[in-house]
Amino acid sequence: MIKSKSSGRHYYGHTSDIRERIKSHNSTQNRYTRGKEPWKLLGYKECETKAEAMKAEQKLKSMKNPNRAFQWLKKNGSVR
Repeated sequence: MIKSKSSGRHYYGHTSDIRERIKSHNSTQNRYTRGKEPWKLLGYKECETKAEAMKAEQKLKSMKNPNRAFQWLKKNGSVR
C-alpha cells in the first residue's frame, strides 16, 4: 500500500521487489501513478506465492476504504 504525498491517493499492487516498485512509482514509468509523486510506502504483506500476493491485493482493493485497508495491513502484514 502506497500513498501519494501530493494527491493523497492510495495505490495497491504486488511485486517481487518492493524497492524497485517504489522507484518505479516515483518515476514516470508507471502510467497510473505518473504525476502524483512522491509516493510513500505505508504497508505491505509478504507472501509465499504470486497467487497469494494477488489475493491479498484484491482483498485490499475490495475494501474501498484506505483506513480499513491500512488496519488490515496492521493486523496481517507490516506497516511503516
